[in-house]
Amino acid sequence: MASKERAGAGSVDEPTDQLALRRANLSRTLRHIRINGPRSRAAIAAATGLHKATVSSLVDELLSRRLVREIGTEHSGSAGRPGRGIALSPDVGAVGIEINVDYLAVHGSDLTGRTVIEKRVSFDAKGRDVERCLDDLTQAAQRTLAELVRRGVTPVGLTVAVPGLVDVGRGVVVLAPNLGWRDVPVATRLAHGLDPDLWIMVDNDANLAAQAEYTWGVAAGTDDLVYLTGEVGVGGGVIVNGRLLRGADGFSGEVGHLPVEPGGSKCGCGRTGCWETKVGLAELVRRATPDVAYGLEQGPIPDPEERVAEVLRRLARGDKAVAAAVAEVGHWLGHGGAILVNLFNPRVIVLGGYFAELADHLIPSAQANLARMAVASTAARCHFVASHLGFTAAARGGAGVIVERMIEDPTAVSLAPAPTLAVAR
Repeated sequence: MASKERAGAGSVDEPTDQLALRRANLSRTLRHIRINGPRSRAAIAAATGLHKATVSSLVDELLSRRLVREIGTEHSGSAGRPGRGIALSPDVGAVGIEINVDYLAVHGSDLTGRTVIEKRVSFDAKGRDVERCLDDLTQAAQRTLAELVRRGVTPVGLTVAVPGLVDVGRGVVVLAPNLGWRDVPVATRLAHGLDPDLWIMVDNDANLAAQAEYTWGVAAGTDDLVYLTGEVGVGGGVIVNGRLLRGADGFSGEVGHLPVEPGGSKCGCGRTGCWETKVGLAELVRRATPDVAYGLEQGPIPDPEERVAEVLRRLARGDKAVAAAVAEVGHWLGHGGAILVNLFNPRVIVLGGYFAELADHLIPSAQANLARMAVASTAARCHFVASHLGFTAAARGGAGVIVERMIEDPTAVSLAPAPTLAVAR
């Protein structure tokens, strides 16, 4: 490809080749800055092997697209004039929103990875029909995008995280049993209420959380890991050799529906004996705090952290029934974990959501059962760890997907000024 760059006039394919080459070099330059931090043009050229004039032109385009900025000065060596440092821009960013059974979580960040907005609110998805859920989701997106603009960050895109099977290419939720959704065109629906230039994506919550863990989490950089959501339902994001495993149709990771107990309790998916009927938050609450179980409340469902806090309070008081319920969840967590170890041979199983909140109480029995049930003798090398990203991991991963798309193809970023967003009242 380098020879084509120097070839001058030639075949009819050359313009396309040149555009592809420039796009690749823009991405290469931007990714180098992202990994290594601010660099002068000369330092970028030396590290990437690109000509200084080429780097200067690439940086000028990235500046015009507001993807980088110039800062201070940097000496590229012991001699010569210092160059201006080129850094990622905090002026553009992205938003991730997770909708789950009992909460909405939002995360807004800029291109540097700085968290600009992060919050979670109670949300009764089961008590709303699909249309009302989508209305509320659109309004939450409008508010978050507008807040990002007020804080000086132009949003380029938004990703919605959903606990279910998602056709990522079409932005359609094929099936989300715990929400009661089937064939819901989330991306199209949101597009009607948002800026037309905004990128809108939809993905599985566990997949997005796994990508967040791989990038920023407690097991960041671990090339083979499994992330488990600990919500009313249970999902899994699988990273194999540094890449998210999606499967033939993009529906991998529905580990909560592994059959672990034939003839067991009925699951929200309509089957019986699924893993989430043994380790999902709804099951723990039913066993540990039956007086505040799901489905008993009049009005909004309490925040999941409130439910976990109540379990912890009862554990601290020495409640034997609660301790037994938590130990039972830990046992089944190790049971399902062993299946995942046998299938994927991960180095780490990261526990998210409520699993992370109760990790000190769950991991001992889970790890012990994993060691007993995993076939490989090296199973002890795979261990459970608690996520530090909390209930906003999927939203963070959603914003990260948009940022990665910007890095992958800087030419796709619009040069238009920040959009004027209508704020829901």
